Amino acid sequence: MKSFWFSVGLCLLALLPSCNPVSSLSSDTSSTSVGSAPVSTFSSSCAASSSTSATSVATSRTLPTTVTTSTTASSKATTRTTESTSTSAAPSATAEQKVAARLKAMSTTEKVGQMFFVRCRKNTAVNDLKTYKMGGYILYASDFKGQTKDSMRTVLNQYQQAAEIPLLIGVDEEGGNVNRVSLYKAFRAAPFHSPQSLYAQGGFPLVISDTIEKAALLQSLGVNVNLAPVCDVSNNPSDYIYPRTFGKDAKQTAAYVKTVVETMNGRKLGAVLKHFPGYGSNVDTHTGIATDTRPYTSFETADFLPFQAGIAAGAGGVLVSHNIVTCMDETLPASLSPAVHRVLRDTLGFNGVIMTDDLMMEAIKQYTGAQKAAVLAVRAGNDMVLATDFDVQIPAVLAAVEEGTIPMAQIDASVTRILLWKARLGLAI
Repeated sequence: MKSFWFSVGLCLLALLPSCNPVSSLSSDTSSTSVGSAPVSTFSSSCAASSSTSATSVATSRTLPTTVTTSTTASSKATTRTTESTSTSAAPSATAEQKVAARLKAMSTTEKVGQMFFVRCRKNTAVNDLKTYKMGGYILYASDFKGQTKDSMRTVLNQYQQAAEIPLLIGVDEEGGNVNRVSLYKAFRAAPFHSPQSLYAQGGFPLVISDTIEKAALLQSLGVNVNLAPVCDVSNNPSDYIYPRTFGKDAKQTAAYVKTVVETMNGRKLGAVLKHFPGYGSNVDTHTGIATDTRPYTSFETADFLPFQAGIAAGAGGVLVSHNIVTCMDETLPASLSPAVHRVLRDTLGFNGVIMTDDLMMEAIKQYTGAQKAAVLAVRAGNDMVLATDFDVQIPAVLAAVEEGTIPMAQIDASVTRILLWKARLGLAI
């Protein structure tokens, strides 16, 4: 009898797959130089893993050629992530009930606070949470400078512990020109590469493995939202937005967005599609007002396609640009335009969290002045406001709610969407 079971065991062992997952996510192992030999071939069971550069492809930085198949984030990242619902799946009735109960118990101050996704002020961050009840912190490169993985985990966990409702903690880790975390060797040997660089070196398998590695790194620190992927369509190197895009036509960009969002959802990292309704060839709205005069048909046939793909794939957030898009609204920046938000809700069918781009960008400051911006943004239909001067903007929105300028029903609808997104990301609502 013993020999029988021994034989059965040998047979079972023979059936096990031969592809061994790589446990390390380090960018300096199993890698190929970007500027030298091509990336090795990929298989469906052993996809390629990558590292990404913030500058050009022709550097000494490397692109790994193996993928980690298990990417569970470190338990040290936060003690506030306990739910197990899938990002891409609809929330369970239980999650909806929890959110409804939580909403009913919240004060107006708590509700309005949830609608602010704000720049973190490190020196006062914990006290700010207690005062303003923000829904989330966005971190920039300066927040990671001089830190280690362990110290960053400690800091972000402190923020979570100070928040009555678990926070969205986000970064712009796009790869290429826009990286916040991987700029520093304490977090990664080399910055993440741009989408264009990744695809050129290894196609979608490398894009997938890069997304997996990125999710694992961010989640290990306590970051639960990446403000990515960039959905803007551009294949003109002279466009301001081009280096941040996939660099191909609308259908190919849509395929890229679908791939990235599905991969992020599988790792429960929040995805934010940007910059709706599509940046086009417009100038930099960080420095001034940009006006887009293209006809609506150009958005229908091109710019909308990547956003539709990302929405269908289950993206939890969409970020709206500050461009004035005249075919939808001749006067208001998209981020402040009810008409643009109706297109996103009614035409594209998005029912997740809509957020502004940063209201401190010059395109908004020049248009509205400081204090009105958040009120206009909420009235336009944004669920979340990206703000640096939240100590000015939150009281302004609270005053508008109290005056009846912003109806409480709208606030409740936005906060419901925010809390449901948090529940999908595994945050204990």
